[in-house]
Amino acid sequence: MTTSATRPAAQAANRPATTTAAAAPLSAAAARLRRALDARWLADPRDGGRRPAVVTLGATDLTNDPDPARRDANVHLSAGSVVIGPWGGPAGPDGACGHCFGVRWQRMRGRTERDALETGRHLTAVGDWPELPPYLVDAVWQLFRAIAGTPPTAGRYLDPDSDALARVTSLDLASLRTVTVPLLPEPLCPSCGRVETDRPARWSALQPRPKPAPDTYRLHDAHEYRLPVGALVNPVSGAIGAGALMNPAMPTTSPVTGGVFIRGYAGLLDVAWSGHAAGFGDSLRLAYLEGLERYAGTHRRRAGPPLVAAYADVADRALDPASCGVYPDETYDVDPLVQRFDPTRPIPWVWGHVVGTGEPIMVPRRLCFYSSGAPHDNFVLSSSNGCATGGCLEEAILYGLLELIERDAFLLGWYTRQPLRRIDLDTCASTHVRSMIDRSSLAGYEVLAFDNRTDLTVPVVTTLAVRHDGGPGLLAFAAGAHLDPARAVAAALSETLSYIPVKARTTRRRRAQLDAMADDYTLVQTVHDHADLFGLPRMREHAADYLADRPLEAMSDVYGAPRTPTHDLLHDLQQVLDELHAKGLDVIVVDQSTPEQHAMGLRTVCTIVPGLLPIDFGWLRQRALSLPRLRERLAGAEPRLVPHPFP
Repeated sequence: MTTSATRPAAQAANRPATTTAAAAPLSAAAARLRRALDARWLADPRDGGRRPAVVTLGATDLTNDPDPARRDANVHLSAGSVVIGPWGGPAGPDGACGHCFGVRWQRMRGRTERDALETGRHLTAVGDWPELPPYLVDAVWQLFRAIAGTPPTAGRYLDPDSDALARVTSLDLASLRTVTVPLLPEPLCPSCGRVETDRPARWSALQPRPKPAPDTYRLHDAHEYRLPVGALVNPVSGAIGAGALMNPAMPTTSPVTGGVFIRGYAGLLDVAWSGHAAGFGDSLRLAYLEGLERYAGTHRRRAGPPLVAAYADVADRALDPASCGVYPDETYDVDPLVQRFDPTRPIPWVWGHVVGTGEPIMVPRRLCFYSSGAPHDNFVLSSSNGCATGGCLEEAILYGLLELIERDAFLLGWYTRQPLRRIDLDTCASTHVRSMIDRSSLAGYEVLAFDNRTDLTVPVVTTLAVRHDGGPGLLAFAAGAHLDPARAVAAALSETLSYIPVKARTTRRRRAQLDAMADDYTLVQTVHDHADLFGLPRMREHAADYLADRPLEAMSDVYGAPRTPTHDLLHDLQQVLDELHAKGLDVIVVDQSTPEQHAMGLRTVCTIVPGLLPIDFGWLRQRALSLPRLRERLAGAEPRLVPHPFP
């Protein structure tokens, strides 16, 4: 393994003997640092202070094997920094250990370094690095001496969002700059993670959840959650990413974006999270919550081996993967990422519950932890569709179901060419909606809104932004679903406004690729391809039915009298459940909540409703086209055989 190891300007005179290139990376430097710190500690021990325990970072994969020495480590040497800690924070099983830090640090590395560590073979050093001249060793010792003896505490730190968390302090070897960040315990830590037997959790009946007001559908405002922001996002050991980017140049929203590499079925995936509100404070909070939702949904964050079995052996208590749809046969013949489902081959499962009966049910892990992978379980490439976070189980289930209903309705409208009623946005009473319409117009787009309900009464709104001059970046679709029609309109508009400022630029940048996709739909393979394709002016003809003239209808005419206000979120959820059950549709819930989320008062779930159309990305990976629900709505007609434009 080669590296651009940090070499301070003051190269080490009096440098100790070097190692050979065949030695383990960092091992010689770690040994020198260990000896130097140990000598200083023996000469000047602090009462009650821990002895320096040095390990390396970036020399081996830390995500698999337990390591007592790393668990107890408090000095971590990498090619460019020395990290002291964890220090402070709770003692015992509730605290973060040295191995917890190592795992989180490794996840913050770039793609090349992570692939080398996690998929490469034994690494060998190229040279003797990093350099550790005496002044660097002195700096490490003084830092260690100042903080390593900090006792555990259950009190509050100055940062109110990181109560009682352990800290780590990183010393940059080039500049001697220090950064101190809070550290969350790692539930998948190989050394201290609590291993759980995979068994069906006890299912309690859904509970009444009094709402703050009848017209409120969240139990808490996003700002009310005590999120440990410093531990969630930092470049040393952030749980969901290294940082968050604000873009003040965007003319329509105040976007905040971030992301992290997650190892999945196709290698390292760049999993993004974002918030798009009218103010950066709100956007930032929403982005953190979405990041936590992605963190919970990409992998099961509880230590312990999965339950592995063939469907044929557990069919009496398991969800049939085929009930959620499979790809056409030709997809499995040409797509190297997917493989036909074989009921006789073992795959990983997780436990969920059927809402209503509380019956435990085994669910293919592939359908609910969408970045996980195992041999023979890649029969579909699932996504975050139906995953949602809330302040309680009931709230999370409600918003997961709203997302499923939204995507099902959009796909039914697209593939069946269902004529949609157009909503007169001037009849929306919300000033927030009015301001979004004005901002889209200033950005060069007219926004059309449609009632996209199908055979369910839950309000679903599809919006279509159309560029005034017909140029590149022509069309941008979005959708929203909510029990309150005005909120469904606002949700769809907010999505639209997050896309249109970059639509034209993206179309110009990808013009050659997109033209090729328009000629050959099999080239449409990613989530971005679907939306970007409709930036081409030539795709206008395929959305002609959305653009056709039709009467504008007032919100009150489209949706009628408002729903009777309820004072309990459970009543709102029950309305949705009752309607789905009346259609013969079962609702399955898998609790994805992580230990970190429980401590923050959050719950994340994956909701699954076999029979509703699932959203897929990639033209050859469209399950919806073969499902009975679509065929019944088509009544013998042919579907619109054009990739859907859902973003």
